[in-house]
Amino acid sequence: MTSTPQTITPTPPADLPRTVGALRAAGHRYRTVKQELRENLLARMREDRPRFPGIVGYEDTVLPEVERAVLAGHDMVLLGERGQGKTRVMRSLVNLLDEWTPVIAGSELNEHPFHPITPAARRLAEEAGDDLPVAWLHRSLRYGEKLATPDTSVGDLVGDVDPIRVAQGRTLGDPETIHFGLVPRTNRGIFGINELPDLAERIQVSLLNVLEERDIQVRGYQLRLPLDLLLVASANPEDYTNRGRIITPLKDRFGAEIRTHYPIELDLEIDLIRQEAEVVAQVPDHVIEVIARFTREVRESSSVDSRSGVSARFAIAAAETVAASALRRAGLLGEAEPVARVGDTASVTSTLRGKVEFESGEEGREIEVLGHLLRTATAETFRARLAGLDLSGFTEIVAEGEVIETGELVAADELLRQVGTVPGLAKVLERLGMGDAPSRGEAAAGIEFVLEGLYLTRRLSKEQREDGRTVYGPGGRRSS
Repeated sequence: MTSTPQTITPTPPADLPRTVGALRAAGHRYRTVKQELRENLLARMREDRPRFPGIVGYEDTVLPEVERAVLAGHDMVLLGERGQGKTRVMRSLVNLLDEWTPVIAGSELNEHPFHPITPAARRLAEEAGDDLPVAWLHRSLRYGEKLATPDTSVGDLVGDVDPIRVAQGRTLGDPETIHFGLVPRTNRGIFGINELPDLAERIQVSLLNVLEERDIQVRGYQLRLPLDLLLVASANPEDYTNRGRIITPLKDRFGAEIRTHYPIELDLEIDLIRQEAEVVAQVPDHVIEVIARFTREVRESSSVDSRSGVSARFAIAAAETVAASALRRAGLLGEAEPVARVGDTASVTSTLRGKVEFESGEEGREIEVLGHLLRTATAETFRARLAGLDLSGFTEIVAEGEVIETGELVAADELLRQVGTVPGLAKVLERLGMGDAPSRGEAAAGIEFVLEGLYLTRRLSKEQREDGRTVYGPGGRRSS
């Protein structure tokens, strides 16, 4: 993902102009931030280059609306439940800025050499003329962000009187007594406010002039600062109307209100997990699919509070937890190449229940509800992946009273030894995308998936033992 601001700023190329005279001679043209974003977006469209790298599932829904807002020059607010990538979209706008932009060297507000706005910068430009020194700002430094909290002050966002400058002899009416806040310091850039409804209403009022008149007011006197920035904000629709709200005059000043959503298609959910999860062991495709289906089942469950949503971080954390479970087994049993199995998904029902808001009537049943939804997701994946295959070879192994032990403390080699040669296993592994030469860990993962699927479709029985082992046997008894 390349949309977040970089932590290490590159060094500006040596051939960039270093004075305003050289900048003018080079033919540089001054553009506002919104003009810059518009022109760069159009250039990427014409060249068919990626506009929002790393954003998954919004290509046909959210991103076209974002592009229209950028082309219109509108400030925008993104509305959506938690974990829908609102902040990711906000930060990805940085990619549409010029890689390098000129600023007056030492300027507190990143002022353009052709367009100084503070009294100090205007005075310096007048005195230096064509020798006015120019510095270059990387686009990664042109994005500012604030998480709105009830204790956020006007001084944080807009600015306040600096008592040290007053003590130095300046009067309170002097604009140079102001210590500028985050918004002015993002001049000529993009400023994002996360969870805007959590900002106290009296603080939201301070943004009104920033959005429309482009000036700021501090301690009773007005500063005419033609700030040049794009303001983007995020909000949860539920907070929008209940826990907090965006005041009507502020809503009116946002040019675009864009609704986000969770991945619409299962494949997009899987792509998102694959892109974002930092796994410490191999997680086969069918296990990722179980996690994706499980996440969607949780979102759609009547036992879960749909108003709060189920974050994409739930699915990402689930994949990382499943991989960690496989790594733990490898550490305990000395396996060299850990591979996650479907049984490892059971751990997420307890470790991730805190990420889900349940309806009030489900208190005390959280793990039970999640366990049921996980079994449903596993059964759906089993049917989708292995429908039509002859799996009688697996049921015949236990037809005469034999059992197969698996679980978090059973190594892949031990599971393969119990099963031996199974007719139809090669086709199962092919269906699961494990290729012609699966590793022993992959083969064990495929076998365990079949056994769990046969249990869920009532063709095998299953028993959970206290030592962490799972025993599959003949018949269709329910798990104990």
